[in-house]
Amino acid sequence: MKWSEERAWEWYNSRPWIRGCNYMSADCANRVDLWQSYGFEERFKTTEEELKVMQALGYNSVRLILEFVVWDEEHDSFMERFERYVSLCDKYGISCMIVLANDCMRPKGMEKNTLGEQHYDWGYHGGRKQSQHDSLGIGDHVLDYPETAERYFAMVREIVDKYKNNERIVMWDVYNEVGNSGREPITLPNLKKLFELLREIDPIQPLTCEVWRFGPQKSLDDVSEVEKYALEQSDIISFHSYLPYRDLIKQIKMLKVFNRPIVCSEWLNRIAGNTVFDTFPLFYLEKIGCYNWGFVAGKYQTYEPWNFYWLLYDQNPNIDFDFTKWFHDLYRPNHRPYDPKEEKLIREFCKLADEDFVKEKKE
Repeated sequence: MKWSEERAWEWYNSRPWIRGCNYMSADCANRVDLWQSYGFEERFKTTEEELKVMQALGYNSVRLILEFVVWDEEHDSFMERFERYVSLCDKYGISCMIVLANDCMRPKGMEKNTLGEQHYDWGYHGGRKQSQHDSLGIGDHVLDYPETAERYFAMVREIVDKYKNNERIVMWDVYNEVGNSGREPITLPNLKKLFELLREIDPIQPLTCEVWRFGPQKSLDDVSEVEKYALEQSDIISFHSYLPYRDLIKQIKMLKVFNRPIVCSEWLNRIAGNTVFDTFPLFYLEKIGCYNWGFVAGKYQTYEPWNFYWLLYDQNPNIDFDFTKWFHDLYRPNHRPYDPKEEKLIREFCKLADEDFVKEKKE
């Protein structure tokens, strides 16, 4: 059963302000690298060093997206690595928001993910010359095929059931960017099945599924059918925003109508005006949980802009994008901050949030 508003707020107010990042270590080319056995021990060492930086910054959570092919082909060792990852995060006071499914993908006909050494191209967001951002094709998901769909649901069932009472998992993100890659009508039945499955398991953590593309020029009535369903079923409200400050304020205002805790599970787009200096203090003030995209710049190259930003620039060189700035990520490969002033501001507001929480607990 969906949580009541009272239960959602009781859960949310029982913990410090949630702030963190969408994470993979700098030596990961993609999510296969994040989870697979090949090279894992070396990347695990990198992760620990980066989590030390994250703890010092004041972040207390990471958002991690599962990769089905690794669970499917390396099941037993994947489950061991998943536990090691969650335990390592907990060692540094960092909880995990786990994403169970994902519609942000390349279209049918493009190369599928396989295990082993991962190819990446330098100079491209996501480490690939071709990405879902450049295609109008329908994204290719394992849930489209009967032979893999049931195994996918089995993966979700196994992981959530095992960790349903585990406080190290802060929440379950049912579906990343649901309906993206041209999948709106295709995904809705899968989303419904996932919510039904998860309600049967009844975890102690809340379920959420974000709206990801509504802008200030629209109302919530204009979101797609699949996103409406996501909002209706979510225990807490989540959204993505790469928009500038004024537009972000309008997004938050719209989402407050649900009278539930709000989490922004993706943000930070310096190129188009979604900055640390404006966005992070706003999230603190509104007590909106937040996960910027990226942490240490590396093989995945999310400091580079989405390629379609370059395509928009090719069409209109006067477009208001600042390509002198990093798109995402907070730290350089040597763990120096991209901008020390950003680091100082984040630490300041993390400290304020923790002081607020201690004060509230005493009252």
